[in-house]
Amino acid sequence: MDRQDALIRLTNTQINNLTQDININLRNIEKLRTELEELKADYAEMIVASRKNQSTQNKLMFILSSRNFWQAYKRISYMKQYASYRKKQGTQIKEKTITLQQYNAELLKKRKEKEQLIITNRMAQQELDTIKIEQNKLVDELKRKEKSYSLQIIKKQKQSDAIDKEINRIIREAIAASNKKAGKNSLNFVLTPEAKALAASFSSNRGKLPWPVEKGVVSQRFGTQRHPVVRTTTIKSNGVSISVPPGSEARSIFKGKVLNIVQFKGSNPIVLIQHGNYITSYKNLSRVYVNKGDNVNSKQPIGIVFTNNENNKTVLQFSLFQNTTPQNPANWLYQMK
Repeated sequence: MDRQDALIRLTNTQINNLTQDININLRNIEKLRTELEELKADYAEMIVASRKNQSTQNKLMFILSSRNFWQAYKRISYMKQYASYRKKQGTQIKEKTITLQQYNAELLKKRKEKEQLIITNRMAQQELDTIKIEQNKLVDELKRKEKSYSLQIIKKQKQSDAIDKEINRIIREAIAASNKKAGKNSLNFVLTPEAKALAASFSSNRGKLPWPVEKGVVSQRFGTQRHPVVRTTTIKSNGVSISVPPGSEARSIFKGKVLNIVQFKGSNPIVLIQHGNYITSYKNLSRVYVNKGDNVNSKQPIGIVFTNNENNKTVLQFSLFQNTTPQNPANWLYQMK
């Protein structure tokens, strides 16, 4: 719709410019016609006077009747100048006639251009009106269904919150297990020297970590935001959603160990991978390649992303935690910002 508006503004500007050019041409044509009529009138008077005295005898008598040689010379010069002036007048009439014809031709061309632009403008306006009508219909339809959509979004948000709560519970249980093993009491992972080194390596790669898919586009970002369709509804995400081609594989973003593979009611399998005190979560898989306790490497495929047959969308939901605190993946993955 913005393009149609821009096209209409452009054609209106061009029409206005052409109208100005046409008006200038009309003034020039009128001026030339006046000058041409004056030249023709002068030329006609000159021709009449010339015919009255056009005989060779009259010209000769005019010269011979001179009182002296100097007067005869002046009369001969006058006759030459008069003949030259007649020729010049004829040339001017011819040139102004040609110029007038050119102005007329240019005027005709610009009028045709203006007519074509008006047609183009009218078509663009009709197309814009059609788009606006369709847009208004869509807006009205969305408004009618907004409540229904909002309820669906709220329902999905509750499901997502429940899954995030379960993931948080699993991570807390893993933290408790590490504490029990180390004989300590902490809200965070108690790490072995090897796990500390892994966590430090993971942290040092902040902003340089590979994406959890080979190719994809972020369709939902981290944090609280307005729903992209129902703008009156707010949604919250502990990670990012990445739209990928059907059949795409999910892959580990760093070396680590499969902490758990879980599937909750109403969801597809989820793989949790531990990297020291960092946990990465890969949701919405249709098939899983790894098992709980497996060691994985960076970019190693861990499963296939699920494709929804109803809307043909293939979306991986990826989250990253430091202990139990959600992190914005855009701060960690390479050029996600």
